[in-house]
Amino acid sequence: MKTMKIWIHVFAMLAAFSLTSCSSNPEWADPEAHEKTELLREQFSKYIVDTWHIESIKDKGRYYECLTFNEDGTLKGMRKWQSRELVTIEGKKQYTDWQDVDGENGTFTGTWKLLWYREAEGAPGANRLMLTADFDEERNWVSPVAYGLNARFINVDKTTLSIGGGIVHNGDDGSTIYTRGEAEPSF
Repeated sequence: MKTMKIWIHVFAMLAAFSLTSCSSNPEWADPEAHEKTELLREQFSKYIVDTWHIESIKDKGRYYECLTFNEDGTLKGMRKWQSRELVTIEGKKQYTDWQDVDGENGTFTGTWKLLWYREAEGAPGANRLMLTADFDEERNWVSPVAYGLNARFINVDKTTLSIGGGIVHNGDDGSTIYTRGEAEPSF
């Protein structure tokens, strides 16, 4: 009798599962976020797909990055990052030679996606650009991660891609602004 009850229970669970899994209309946990994400992707993805670069040179650091956003959501990039120090030698201030920033140089591959993100229920949401990428070559003691960024997506147009976040903040509002097109680092 106990075996019969188990089989009836298993049959009932399989029947319920088969009925619920046949729906062709998925139910989203946050329908508003899904709808806004789809609209965001429809409006801006075609403009992001391209190659973008940024270069920043300051007294103690210089940074170059090139990102290629592909239509299939993959990302390829290259980063060159160097720093130097201001030291005093025999009473004179001078800069040391440029040195690569450990673990931050090289090519990388990963993914990108646009989405509308709600931080908390009831809080206003924001457009986001998510980048995840690992360096292509093996790393000795440093992390293989080149990107794990969930940046605020500001805008994209014919010449610039603007995000709130990133390594270089070259916009007047503290944003990061990339320029469309390929370019080689000047250093």
